[in-house]
Amino acid sequence: MKNIAVIILAAGKGTRMKSSTAKVLHCIRQKPMIQFVVDTAVRLAGSDVIVVVGTQASSVMNVVSNEYPMVRFALQENQLGTGHAVLCAIPELVENIEHVLILCGDVPFLKTTTLASLVETHVGQNNTITIVGAQLENPYGYGRLVVNGQNRVCCIVEEADATAEEKRIQLINTGIYCVNRNALETMLTRITSNNAQNEMYLTDIVGIAADSGHQIGMIECRDTNEILGINTVADLEKAETVIMADEKP
Repeated sequence: MKNIAVIILAAGKGTRMKSSTAKVLHCIRQKPMIQFVVDTAVRLAGSDVIVVVGTQASSVMNVVSNEYPMVRFALQENQLGTGHAVLCAIPELVENIEHVLILCGDVPFLKTTTLASLVETHVGQNNTITIVGAQLENPYGYGRLVVNGQNRVCCIVEEADATAEEKRIQLINTGIYCVNRNALETMLTRITSNNAQNEMYLTDIVGIAADSGHQIGMIECRDTNEILGINTVADLEKAETVIMADEKP
């Protein structure tokens, strides 16, 4: 796709994996999970892929570069949040890029067709931000997407801040976005770290965009295996089960 870049967030340590190995280097069927994400990103954006590295940066860079030498990297030296991670990648965007896909290095099963649909919806609706949402029977722990009658996102409500009614919303934020490049650069400068974690949260751009009257759209991912995030050993075991099922004739 022309004028599209992909930023992959892969700087985190992954403390819940209880391992000295960086989370994105853990393997699914003998393949580091970061390679699954880069495979998809390169099919979509070619050489316009930037991986944000931090924990064990050189090891992650080597694993990616061995397969895709054209991929570029941005270093997040200090783990100051997802918004900060994207900010670190902005200088790597080339001039002609108009829209940016933001992916997570620990969500390995997203399909190219889903991301292509995300971009097509984003561009076709002239959105500032378009989010991948998903319906979960048990949405506990996820940010909820509050949408209006036109399927426009009004806001993201985090679990800790949700009212009893909002907690019943089963439409969750997957953390996958397509964002207008110029708007993204502006909104990132407005994110603060005035929160309990003292981090810059990427989700804050949704509130900033909504407050500024920007259009925020959404597509729904029907296959929840696609948005499976790997945070624990149990998640890794589930991923092995998912990929084995996909391999069956």
